[in-house]
Amino acid sequence: MEKKTRLKKDDFVVVIAGSSKGATGKILAVDRKKGRVLIEKVNLKKKHVRPDQNNPQGGIVEIEGSIDASNVMLFNQKLKDVTKPIYKVIGDKRTRVCKKSGEEL
Repeated sequence: MEKKTRLKKDDFVVVIAGSSKGATGKILAVDRKKGRVLIEKVNLKKKHVRPDQNNPQGGIVEIEGSIDASNVMLFNQKLKDVTKPIYKVIGDKRTRVCKKSGEEL
């Protein structure tokens, strides 16, 4: 069963709970089945990589780990504050709108 989330790829978010609290970044991927998001340069984990053609040296690489979608909130850069996205029907299109300012996201 998919978990509902109003977050999308390339949204700018801030982490509101957990060990990375206060960190901001752009969403790289959303996993709706697990209810998790991957955020750029947040929740970094070290992974040991074997040498291959792309990486002949091998070694230890830092990759982003996923965070539960309930622990992040959309960040409005114009208001410099967190906000909730709501959906409004404008004409015949359904669009995401900032709840605080009313502007389209």
